[in-house]
Amino acid sequence: MLQTLAVANYRSLHELAVPLAGLNLVTGDNGSGKSNLYRALRLLAETARGGVASALAGEGGLESALWAGPERISRAMRLGEVPIEGTARSTPVSLRLGFAAEDFGYAIDLGLPIPGDSMFDRDPQIKNESIWAGPFLRSSNLLLERRGSVVRRRAGRGWEVVDEHLSSFDSLFSQLADPQRMPEVLALREYIRGWRFHDHFRSDAAAPARQPCMAIRTPVLANDGHDLAAAWQTIVEIGDSQGLQRSLEDAFEGAQVRIEGWEGRLALKFQQPGLLRPLAASELSDGTLRYLLLIAALHTPRPPPLLVLNEPETSLHPDLLPALARLIIAASARSQVWVVSHATRLIAALQEDPACNAIRLHKELSQTRVWGVGNLEGPAWYWPQR
Repeated sequence: MLQTLAVANYRSLHELAVPLAGLNLVTGDNGSGKSNLYRALRLLAETARGGVASALAGEGGLESALWAGPERISRAMRLGEVPIEGTARSTPVSLRLGFAAEDFGYAIDLGLPIPGDSMFDRDPQIKNESIWAGPFLRSSNLLLERRGSVVRRRAGRGWEVVDEHLSSFDSLFSQLADPQRMPEVLALREYIRGWRFHDHFRSDAAAPARQPCMAIRTPVLANDGHDLAAAWQTIVEIGDSQGLQRSLEDAFEGAQVRIEGWEGRLALKFQQPGLLRPLAASELSDGTLRYLLLIAALHTPRPPPLLVLNEPETSLHPDLLPALARLIIAASARSQVWVVSHATRLIAALQEDPACNAIRLHKELSQTRVWGVGNLEGPAWYWPQR
């Protein structure tokens, strides 16, 4: 389970270390940085998939994603005694992402190449990657360190160089995940690759979830929901079918979902009391279809180590939000869950769970902060040095 998420110099996240629990609820006013924190977590996930540079390019490049304020915010600036003014940069460009889990911690430091060395002089380079054991980095618990193209690992009381030619744009997860030589790299890569993100399931008239799908066992619902019928039937056959039905009836009293199959295809049918015939997925309201997608996603027979839901309340009627909260709380018993929301009714229902870790964000001099967590109250965190 993730215990700390740390971000530095990414958009409004100038310097932030967030404590995490089994069920995490990220809230805040519009513009407080909720989306930036969510995107930073997605960038971290891309390190294990070999796509962090491409993901930054999709955001307009490293320089577009960097913190746009001053390098340091002094106490006088905070008190309004001196104006916020730009100065000549005194430190290298650096965007840093990291986390600490129960077993290992990981951090990556991204910067820019030396100008003139290549036509790709705006392509972000990986300057440092570190893996350590324990809740935060110390010199004594550092297991693996990458500086530029050179990687060394701890060997007894000393260090052993394991590679001197890593490419600057690929994470060590893409280049050194060897089960014999580097088991900790492989273990951490597979852990991160197991994270699952569900945001904005399509429910419009042309949504893939409204169409029949191939009859293939589907323990994990696709991000676009096109295999909803197959995922639902998979839960019925090899998952918690009783829990699935309870979640359905919690939201739609007396409702039944039936999966029909023909010629290798599956289609979802939704029956409610008072109707003479079941409704096909193509006939469902946007909110009903979206809720069925959330039920299938959260009852997966293959629970991920981390499940992230970005604004799951979209398209849902407010009366469904208490049931959604109960669905999310139940899922947090199987996976660590992260919810980003601004729906007051969902927020209130989730916070009724004493295990809910409410992370309320706000802006202070344009940088995102966590309410009630000052520099001394936050989790211990130290960034690797270049």
